Amino acid sequence: MRYTVRAMVFYRRNLPHWHPEGRAIFLTWRLHGTLPEDVLRAVRNLGPKRAGHAFRLADRFLDGATSGPLWLKEPQIADCVVAALRRGEAELLQYTLHAFVVMANHVHVLLTPKIELRRVTNGLKGVTAHDANRILRRKAMPFWQVESFDHWVRSNAQFDRIRAYIENNPVHAGLVARPQDWPWSSAYKK
Repeated sequence: MRYTVRAMVFYRRNLPHWHPEGRAIFLTWRLHGTLPEDVLRAVRNLGPKRAGHAFRLADRFLDGATSGPLWLKEPQIADCVVAALRRGEAELLQYTLHAFVVMANHVHVLLTPKIELRRVTNGLKGVTAHDANRILRRKAMPFWQVESFDHWVRSNAQFDRIRAYIENNPVHAGLVARPQDWPWSSAYKK
């Protein structure tokens, strides 16, 4: 793939968010309340120059979590997230979906947005939070953590590494032996 950056959207919350137009984006978002304060403090202390290390630290914690919100382990809720991801690509035409995985408490996605990325994440998180809270019989409760992690893909090699990382996440977490065995992943084969 050859990339030409036409426009760049930038904004900052706790994290900086760079979204070049026409580029693939690696997104991760998690359930509200899934990282304890000591893990958040360790991640923050690594600082922006070690963002990749901070991401891996948080992701390892999320993959190994046995307590805290684990609502995405519920097949009906995980199915809602997968359906929303597929609908955003196929029906709403908001992005090209390259890879995804729904884990017990977080979601990884690799996509190329066709609309502003904030609209994509707000829509996905909004509809899935509504559906999940209905299934869980929760009213007016936060479901997702407000901010998401995002990283724009800078090369073909990085795209391939990220795709493999996403689809192998259930294997590395010890949930399945092969990526194609995890039902809530783009790698799934019936």
